[in-house]
Amino acid sequence: VQLVDAGGGLVQPGDSLRLSCAASGLMFCMSHMNWFRQAPGKERDCGGRILNGGAGTDYADYVKGRFNISRDYAKNTAYLQMNSLQPEDTAIYYCNVFFRDKEYWGQGTQVTVSS
Repeated sequence: VQLVDAGGGLVQPGDSLRLSCAASGLMFCMSHMNWFRQAPGKERDCGGRILNGGAGTDYADYVKGRFNISRDYAKNTAYLQMNSLQPEDTAIYYCNVFFRDKEYWGQGTQVTVSS
């Protein structure tokens, strides 16, 4: 199983970014895809997830209304659309999946929000 995170960068407050997570080696259509982030000096926490089979999404309270998770089954890719970014959103963002009782992580992509 391989997860490749991409799309991070340096943006200004109020800007948007779309992160991607390209997955291979697993049954993408059967997997819940999770997005985590880890800010400097803080623990990694889950910002949201998209369930398999079109069962919906869940978000942490601090991203509700600003972030949106989607997936493209044809491309085996999950996306994290982030809007109205704020300096407190600065973190390394990781996608994550459980497959056959094992947990896998992307390599992470840095998002920095600064004026």
